[in-house]
Amino acid sequence: MSLTLRARLAAGTTLASLSLLLPAGTATAQQSVALEELSVTSPSPIQPVRGSGGASSGSGATFPVGVLPVVTNTFSPVTVVTQQQIAREQPRTLGDALFDRPGISSSTYAPGAASRPIIRGLDNARVRIQENGVINNGVSDLGEDHTVPVNPLVSDRIEVIRGPATLRYGSGAIGGVVSAENNRVPTFIPANGVSGQVTTGFSSVDNGRLGAATVDAGKDGIAVHADGFKTATDSYAIPGGIQRNSATESQGGSVGISAIGDRGFIGISFSHYDALYQIPGGEAAESRTRLDPRQDRVVARGEYRPLDGPLEVIRFWAGGSVYRHDEIGIGEDGIDGIQATFKSREVEGRIEAQHVPVFTPLGTLTGALGVQSGRRVLNTQGESFLPPTESRFNAVYLFEQLEVGGGLRFQAAGRIEGARSSSTAVQFPSDYLPIEGQDPVSFGLKRRFAPKSASFGALQDLPYGFVASVNGSYVERAPTAYELFSQGPHDATETFEIGDPRLKLERARTVEMSIRRAQGPLRLDATGYYTRYTGFIYKRDTGNRCGDDFASCGSGDELRQIVYSQQNATFYGAEIAAQLDVIPVGNGWAGIEAQYDFVRAQFDDGSYVPRIPPHRLGGGVFLATDGWFARVNLLHAFDHVEIAPFETFTPGWNDLRAEVSYTKAVDPAIYGASEFTLGLQGRNLLDDDIRNSASFKKDEILLPGRNVRLFLTARF
Repeated sequence: MSLTLRARLAAGTTLASLSLLLPAGTATAQQSVALEELSVTSPSPIQPVRGSGGASSGSGATFPVGVLPVVTNTFSPVTVVTQQQIAREQPRTLGDALFDRPGISSSTYAPGAASRPIIRGLDNARVRIQENGVINNGVSDLGEDHTVPVNPLVSDRIEVIRGPATLRYGSGAIGGVVSAENNRVPTFIPANGVSGQVTTGFSSVDNGRLGAATVDAGKDGIAVHADGFKTATDSYAIPGGIQRNSATESQGGSVGISAIGDRGFIGISFSHYDALYQIPGGEAAESRTRLDPRQDRVVARGEYRPLDGPLEVIRFWAGGSVYRHDEIGIGEDGIDGIQATFKSREVEGRIEAQHVPVFTPLGTLTGALGVQSGRRVLNTQGESFLPPTESRFNAVYLFEQLEVGGGLRFQAAGRIEGARSSSTAVQFPSDYLPIEGQDPVSFGLKRRFAPKSASFGALQDLPYGFVASVNGSYVERAPTAYELFSQGPHDATETFEIGDPRLKLERARTVEMSIRRAQGPLRLDATGYYTRYTGFIYKRDTGNRCGDDFASCGSGDELRQIVYSQQNATFYGAEIAAQLDVIPVGNGWAGIEAQYDFVRAQFDDGSYVPRIPPHRLGGGVFLATDGWFARVNLLHAFDHVEIAPFETFTPGWNDLRAEVSYTKAVDPAIYGASEFTLGLQGRNLLDDDIRNSASFKKDEILLPGRNVRLFLTARF
């Protein structure tokens, strides 16, 4: 399907090069057209439509604001949170933005501040978080108390990519990719010379207030971008009280500039993020624990479309960041001060060459070859669990798609990677308890790995707008530095973490089947999957308790001893979302919606994988017409009883949600804006006790109680 989109999509957004592949008949790069009107390869299928309050799908369907966006032209399911949804829900973390999407949960360690996405029960090292194609984890993968330095308020959309397409990004994306897409590196010149958005809101549960603005401008081949945000909350309310030590604040912004021509663009941006947030629950609340992350980041992107030759498009992404946070609180000496410091320096680059379509007797072959390289240096000080470490990787990957006709397409992909981690390892006793008079032996160690991965998929168009897909993949993941070398206390998470320098490659074999429909009165996105892991790496609670050093393990009582271990495991599950337009109302519809998701994760010995999200079932009604959007929805989580050793039962909960908003186009000459959206949204309206079974803190904290949010967004 040939899709003509603005140059922001041609810039190589995640889905723009996810499928990578031009079907037969699509315009090629040899056509001389302005970059703003390039026909691009498999672009991001969900795009905000300014002025209409909608989102369009790559399948050609157009949905009112808030109605289920379904992506049908990708081999694996893709979850999209649109710009309009972000403006209405005003999430302060990526985890908040994705918590209730089918197949996705979040860690909710510090709600509103440290909440990292969990995909199909997988988190941390298996979920890559990136912004505009370049990794941006901070140190959130090292501990659930660490925030992701990405604020969704300035994103154009958030995409969650699963399945074979994650091979583009590395072994750290074995569970999926969460990609925040924005225009910080400008990729287009606005039609009127300038465009942007301003949003603000207030939430009752935490006295939350926020503001965010984005501006894009350009002329004569030069485009510029600027954005900024600021948020603040008090400690949030829970049923019957206040969750102590849960206040947050954050601020940041960016500037960027690009040169745009007929054949491509090149640009660069600088962004800054800083925050201060508290850790609720247990000893962290008693010690008034709080973190102050700060990050500076530079990202460059570019694209060139040759006039002739074998290559259709050459794209690159490159970026680097410097990150630091202090963990502040009352120490054992009774003094409030810095207890630990985490530092990270990270760089990554990727370049892809997409070849022109090749016409074969079997069909049209399209694809791309890419190389990727990265380096990460971690350093910690004070009461921290990780010695200085360095990690490097280099990789090459290939994607090819064959369109054979009749709506049938095949895709194959492969990746070969070389990874290296070096640090100081410690040989602990086999029972992880100290031996009197003997200290564990420390030694320098460098581990090398060569993960290899491959996938194959088929996509078939069916009658009535349905699309079916089946995928199979074999993916190897190298252990991370912290899985290999952890060796000490992490007070914010109340754990004493021990790595295993002998860990081997983790191997996953997955089969996934989907059926989707984006057009017509029924929209459906349903997927089932089965994954067999060999050597699944996980945090095992030994049952021992420690103080602030290994000598105290077995006699301490403050910290749970967590050991990175490997076992074979099986994951399987399903995620389903559907909407049905029932009654025409004005220029829109009233309808019903439903969702269901579950993941079951079990080791070969019959025990369960720790911290797995519960089965969830939801449904409701919606109305989208004449600028109005209204919705009432109930999401129910079942009791979570499939628990690992030393875990506790998690009771089910009900989250009743309702919202109403109105979007109106206005005269910019009079109002200074072209469109306004004003709305009211309620969450947990039953004021239910909500505990997240996937959180380390579920027995110590409740998620926010009844909340009403007022929001206002202006677009120009």
